[in-house]
Amino acid sequence: MTRSAEARGRAVLLLFFLGLATDTGAEPAGVPTFTRDVAPILYEHCVACHRPGQIAPMSLITYGETRPWARAIKLKVETREMPPWNAQHGIQAYKNDPSLPQAAVDTISAWVDGGAPEGNAADLPEAPTFPEGWSIGEPDYVFTMIEPYVVPAGGTVPYLYFDVPTGLTEDIFISASEVRPGDPRVVHHVTTAVVPGDDVPVNGTPKLERTRTPVEGARLSQYVPNNSRWGFGEGMIARLPAGALIEAEMHYTTVGSPVADQTSWGVVLAQGPVSEPRLSKGGIVSAGEQFVIPPHNPNFELVGRRIFLQDAFLLDMAPHMHSRGKDMTYTVVRPGGERVVALSVPKYDFNWQHIYELAQPIFMPKGSLLEVVMHFDNSAGNRDNPDPNAEVRFGDQTWEEMAFGFYSYAEGASP
Repeated sequence: MTRSAEARGRAVLLLFFLGLATDTGAEPAGVPTFTRDVAPILYEHCVACHRPGQIAPMSLITYGETRPWARAIKLKVETREMPPWNAQHGIQAYKNDPSLPQAAVDTISAWVDGGAPEGNAADLPEAPTFPEGWSIGEPDYVFTMIEPYVVPAGGTVPYLYFDVPTGLTEDIFISASEVRPGDPRVVHHVTTAVVPGDDVPVNGTPKLERTRTPVEGARLSQYVPNNSRWGFGEGMIARLPAGALIEAEMHYTTVGSPVADQTSWGVVLAQGPVSEPRLSKGGIVSAGEQFVIPPHNPNFELVGRRIFLQDAFLLDMAPHMHSRGKDMTYTVVRPGGERVVALSVPKYDFNWQHIYELAQPIFMPKGSLLEVVMHFDNSAGNRDNPDPNAEVRFGDQTWEEMAFGFYSYAEGASP
């Protein structure tokens, strides 16, 4: 190196330390950048929730929005806390699994470890757009909460149950449905039950517990962040009976100011003749309502079983327990003794009420059992346990417990 080149190098170095040198835009060799490598991952897997007006606490669309959260993002994706998905991998494939491929996790980790550079603006893909209307198309019927519910500015809102009339004067058969929160910022999840109507007048006042038994075989969609619709494909339908009510379990979160929510359910009528063998139905495997979970028990077990009296295909599963729920496993036991694990949720999380939709329906020949094994942690080691000293019984309140394995199936010898 010549003396003049050395002098220029020392000058550039001095200017850099003085903060006077400009960034040439060069990227560290081998380090992923936001625009080229990370933004495509976020756009595909994250921004459905992490965008303005949605349930996530921050937007991750631009580099400026994402960069302050880089280390937190790395931690969440490496521990598989985000995107939220509680099913054990390698058991079955689920068509609504939002989990990141390991290569995507590695890319995000390498980006953060490399200083989280922005990269070349020309590499940034176009941000995704999301439908403003119904994703199922224009509904044939829309059922809406009788009146808005104002979610307070702060504090914890208990689970609330709203009766929503359908006004149906005859049975209808539907091929798809969707939940549309009035304000997605405050609606964490919606669990929907179709219950029989009665002569008791309904109003917009919420209840603190369920009061009706769901109609067997009736089905509407649930809502969790990034999943609000339901449809099983051609020929798969569900019945909504005349006079039915929607009993909606609403989990609200606060956002720092009062927000009014008035959630709706849209449904699309099935086309063509109704074929009973291809009817999709909802069901429950329950471990009963007489259990008592002893104080300080870290692994209390309950088992529920349901026998199928005709050929059927298992389509999806939705575990439901409360804050002491620890894990749940669904197993199909065929008449010859063959056991097929359909779902294992080794770390149940009451805050994420997922519906696990099988990529390939599981055949359950006549005489098969659907077995659901559930464990509960009533110890002080469970950070969500409201009182490890309590004897816990069945009940609708979150400090009580439930032991339900919801599922959907299609009757017949072909899915």
